[in-house]
Amino acid sequence: MSEIKVNKLTPRTNCGTTTLGDSGDTINIPAGVTISNNGTATGFGATGAVNWDVASIKTVDFTAVSGVGYFVDTATTGAVAVTLPAAPAVGDVVGVADYANNFATANCTLNRNSLKIGGATLNATLKTNGVAVTLVYVDATKGWIVTDSGNQTDAPTALYIAATGGCITTCGNYKIHTFLSPGTFTVCSVGNCGGSNTVSYMVVAGGGGGGFYSGGAGAGGYRESKASSDSYTASPLNATSGPGYNLPVSATPYAIIVGGGGPGGASSCSPGTKGNDSSFSTITSTGGGFSGGGPANTVNDGGPGGSGGSGAPRSPSGGNPPGTGNTPPTAPPQGNDGGNGHHEPGVYQLGGGGGGAGAVGASVSPTGPGATAGAAGGTGVTTSISASPTTYAGGGGGGNDSGPRSGGAGGAGGGGAGGTQPGPGAGNDGLDNTGGGAGGGGGGACGVGGNGGSGIVIIRYKYQ
Repeated sequence: MSEIKVNKLTPRTNCGTTTLGDSGDTINIPAGVTISNNGTATGFGATGAVNWDVASIKTVDFTAVSGVGYFVDTATTGAVAVTLPAAPAVGDVVGVADYANNFATANCTLNRNSLKIGGATLNATLKTNGVAVTLVYVDATKGWIVTDSGNQTDAPTALYIAATGGCITTCGNYKIHTFLSPGTFTVCSVGNCGGSNTVSYMVVAGGGGGGFYSGGAGAGGYRESKASSDSYTASPLNATSGPGYNLPVSATPYAIIVGGGGPGGASSCSPGTKGNDSSFSTITSTGGGFSGGGPANTVNDGGPGGSGGSGAPRSPSGGNPPGTGNTPPTAPPQGNDGGNGHHEPGVYQLGGGGGGAGAVGASVSPTGPGATAGAAGGTGVTTSISASPTTYAGGGGGGNDSGPRSGGAGGAGGGGAGGTQPGPGAGNDGLDNTGGGAGGGGGGACGVGGNGGSGIVIIRYKYQ
């Protein structure tokens, strides 16, 4: 086999033609060789194939070249006319596609250039948004025939979650399912990553019950995670990583548990009761810790929970210890500790505040004779998952068993205020469907603790 090594093959005459081989010959291109085309390629590939020109988006009238597909933008300068080749060979092909999805507003005209289009002596007008066509020249009788036609909407579209259950509202492209009591969130169909296949959620447990002659109870545990596809303003406790983030759902029913609030202590020496847990899928929020309660010299510590309750303020040592929040632990934490009450012998017994989702319960201050009120409950946190900013999971205020003094304020987010003396001495209930902790009971025969507020579960996802 002979071999010729040259850098360039040029026709003998200017603008002439260089021929490789004779009819019937085979030109072999070895493996690993790259052929680079910087000109116009004709006669390659199967009939009907075009090389799409992605380097030059057409915004004004132009004449098409066979073998090339063009992206035409009529949104920039208006309607565009594409003149088809004047002397095409049989099998020549031209493609046109709507670049800006605008052909319905500003049309694209195919100028037949004296030849027929589909057997008719008429120009063709493309006026469907997103359309793309391929035309092949067949013969003089039919001229250019459309062999392929499609639309951008034919491409796979983003799919979204569809579900039922709870009270359903919408906010823009999002659906919101709110559960004020136990129910079922039924996923009828799942989406994909192009649309949505994960959900945002907020799960708040029931608040703790206040004790008789006591500090405030803890708020129900608060857990939230905003899906990466979502856009609302989340609380500071929004989980942005870990197994609860971008929580996927399957086409199945999910039991929704909405925890009730814990009952308050109703007799002289009784603490409150812990709130009940709330849950959705793999997410569980723990009920709020109860507040301790009882007469002098009775030891009733505050209970642990989502947020902790304050202890009874009636021990001679100054007050019983508060309960711990975020028990069991989650990340981010689902709540905070309760605050410390204080017993100033012969002067007062003032309860500390229950813990809230956003802050620990306040402690009685000062701890000397100058104290004038039970301590405030810890504040909750604010989220816009329901489409409007709402605060949840505030701790209950501490009660006052020594008049004339006041009970502590409930924490923002549904916390109940503490009872006062002189009466009414009962602690206030936590607000239902916020997970608010109850206020501790104040003095006198009516010093019962308030009831904790029930919890709530909200699930949100993109549906269109």
